Amino acid sequence: MEINGVDIKDTYAEGFGIKVTRMLVTAATKKLAKIAVTEATGYGTSVIGCPAEAGIDGYVPPEETPDGRPGYTIMICQGGKKALDHELMERIGMGILTAPTTAVFNCLESEDVLKTGNKLKFFGDGFEEVIDIDGRKIHSIPIMSGDFLVESAFGYKEGVAGGNFFVLANSKMSALVATEAAIDAIHNVEGVITPFPGGMVASGSKVGCNNYEFLNASTNEKMCVTLKDKVDSDIPDDVYGVMEVVIDGVDEDSVREAMKQGIKAACNVDGVLQISAGNFGGNLGAYKINLQDLF
Repeated sequence: MEINGVDIKDTYAEGFGIKVTRMLVTAATKKLAKIAVTEATGYGTSVIGCPAEAGIDGYVPPEETPDGRPGYTIMICQGGKKALDHELMERIGMGILTAPTTAVFNCLESEDVLKTGNKLKFFGDGFEEVIDIDGRKIHSIPIMSGDFLVESAFGYKEGVAGGNFFVLANSKMSALVATEAAIDAIHNVEGVITPFPGGMVASGSKVGCNNYEFLNASTNEKMCVTLKDKVDSDIPDDVYGVMEVVIDGVDEDSVREAMKQGIKAACNVDGVLQISAGNFGGNLGAYKINLQDLF
């Protein structure tokens, strides 16, 4: 199968289940909101080594937010409820409460909730109040710059992590340009994040390690350009640039749509030769998203 002359390999991306929460962070200006969400989603590329996978979902204009101010939706993902609860406390408490003029609202309706705001209210030392904004229970916590507003509870659900695809091109620059185009397209899909730096994974990995028993993940040597002549490589001879995109979403449909839009965008860039995907033979997760089935 080809798209614009780019070979879409007959393979699949292997995703796995993860608990997901989604929230809206607003502030007095778009710039201040972006600063807060950037801080709150830092160190969140992969649960291989990070305490959570986290990222910015998208921008929300003032006319669409509960308090009429600009904001961004973000997602935080973790394998267990207790760990996710801890991450919300840490990231909201240290990354958003500390930022000027911010407010945080729940963006995921679910019967399963984490009472993060109800815990954070105690920072107010007895001066906190409960107010109503757009029918939501909000804790108003006095801070030096005014009041920090946080919804009492945040919904969470079982989402999908690890949706992915590889961009293989005739040069490193072509791979970079194509992957940036893919990320821009993915940002138009609601309910997904690309948690790696700039949405791009430079250091694709495999489960386990060939030479060091103490590592649970290591470099994917079969996809390393500089190792083409040294290992049983999966890279075609005419490929000299490889980048990966990893996607987490609120459900499988969201991840599939993000992969589809990202791949289509990448295939419009000169120099892209092939689109592939990473899987582990079914050993990592229950979700198998075949690339060709997306189209």
